[in-house]
Amino acid sequence: MNFSFTEQQLEFRDAVRQVLAKECTTDDVRAAYDAPVARTSRWATLAELGVTGLTVPEAHGGLGLGMVDLVPLIEEAGRVALPEPLATTTGIAAPFLADVADSGSVGTSGARAGVWLTGIAQGDLTAAVADVRWPDLPVAGADGADLLLVVADTPDGPELHALEGSMTATAPAQSLDPTRRLGTPQWEPSAATLLLAGDTARTAIDRTADRAAVVTGAELLGLADTMIAMTAGYAKDRQQFGKPIGTFQAVKHLVAGAQVLLEFARPVVYGAAWALDQDSPDASRAASVAKSYASEAALEAARVALQVHGAIGYTWECDLHLFLKRSWALAEAWGSAAEHRARLLDSLLAER
Repeated sequence: MNFSFTEQQLEFRDAVRQVLAKECTTDDVRAAYDAPVARTSRWATLAELGVTGLTVPEAHGGLGLGMVDLVPLIEEAGRVALPEPLATTTGIAAPFLADVADSGSVGTSGARAGVWLTGIAQGDLTAAVADVRWPDLPVAGADGADLLLVVADTPDGPELHALEGSMTATAPAQSLDPTRRLGTPQWEPSAATLLLAGDTARTAIDRTADRAAVVTGAELLGLADTMIAMTAGYAKDRQQFGKPIGTFQAVKHLVAGAQVLLEFARPVVYGAAWALDQDSPDASRAASVAKSYASEAALEAARVALQVHGAIGYTWECDLHLFLKRSWALAEAWGSAAEHRARLLDSLLAER
């Protein structure tokens, strides 16, 4: 069995890397701190490349590809700390809506989902999804999103609701990473917002939580890679006692240790993406392992980067803080490493 990416997948990844390296510099990320905008010229460029519609079914104008095709691109987005909501829109919301379109169990929900999917593929719509484990918490990307997917618990089971247009009113919330634009939705469940209910909703919600864990893990891989590279570069330039600090064994061990964790996490995330695409019975467990590994790798890369840079690493003048903040935020999003380990343990004990 061949576990490597195809030539086409690697070419697509490389093309996206080149575009983002040119159009999403650290200066661009800094600008997004002051004036965050969900749909920018970068977003339009990604739409033209087919990136925003990668997971949108072909029937709705997308490429109809899966998680294995997506995770390398999300990793590239993490590598540059992309401010636009690619992970939430294409990685989480689009597959969620595709599940709705396939079910069509509540009135015209399938047709509505199809319209939104077309908007995502064309780059005309951004979406945010409430963390299905904690639906009352602020939603990443909600402030300024065109569409919000939220979950309501009812005596009859979970319900999936969609808020669009004037219904997407949110109360902005403070975020460690301002580019994530947290917001608390202001809404009331109604027949007009309902998409899915009951067992169908539960299945879609569970699948979405697994996808979100893997997509977030992929973004953390890119963030960790950049922080390690920045740290190695700084260690080569920073002089102490007449020589670069990178020549000191203690510094070498710190950076190497972070790199090892990243190299262990990367194939785990890729494997979880494959398991989701294949509807593997162990896909949910694989997603938890992936998020756990990726979160720990990114947190260690952040810790090492800040330690090697010293106090300057967290100052506004140093680009490192852009990646530190995103890593700290995403390490907790859609389940921390500890939460996913506990989830995995519960799953294994349930089989005894």
